[in-house]
Amino acid sequence: MKNSKDELIRLFFDEEAILFGRFILTSGGKKSDYYINVKKLSTKPHALKLIAKLMAEEAQKRGIAFDRVAGPELGAIPIATALALETEKPLVIVRKKPKGGHGTGSQLEGEVKAGDKVLLVEDVTTTGGSVLKAAEVLEREGAEIAAVMVVVDREEGAEEAIGAKYTFLPLVRVSELFARREEPQKE
Repeated sequence: MKNSKDELIRLFFDEEAILFGRFILTSGGKKSDYYINVKKLSTKPHALKLIAKLMAEEAQKRGIAFDRVAGPELGAIPIATALALETEKPLVIVRKKPKGGHGTGSQLEGEVKAGDKVLLVEDVTTTGGSVLKAAEVLEREGAEIAAVMVVVDREEGAEEAIGAKYTFLPLVRVSELFARREEPQKE
């Protein structure tokens, strides 16, 4: 898995999915010197397949059994879809808000039955707030969260917040991206 993880880290730089400058983050309007755009990777077939493969391998390596794959809208949807295809497990999409005024009014797309073990995935975590809200929605429907897996953890509190309740598995930590940035570049 090490070579695949190295490849994923390399792709962040090759595809300019990590940028340095001044940015405002979604999580509470916080300012940051860097921006991680996993969506830029998840829209590229090769990178998306690699992410799904790494997530499936990590779940298997850790012995995480799950019946369904779920992701909150929007950034996690391609990742959850690719992982569902990779593992042949049904997909569940968690809406930010319940459907208003039409259809079933549900906050979930896809089926969740009481007792289903769900692997919840996310693109990037900062504080973990949005993925914890998605976990609550799934649990209200009777699901059990098998683990929370994320492509990149910004290492700003998500691991502690999510880890207090669930198994938390980041594929890449921001410190690993910074370490790669500081390596001398080969010519």
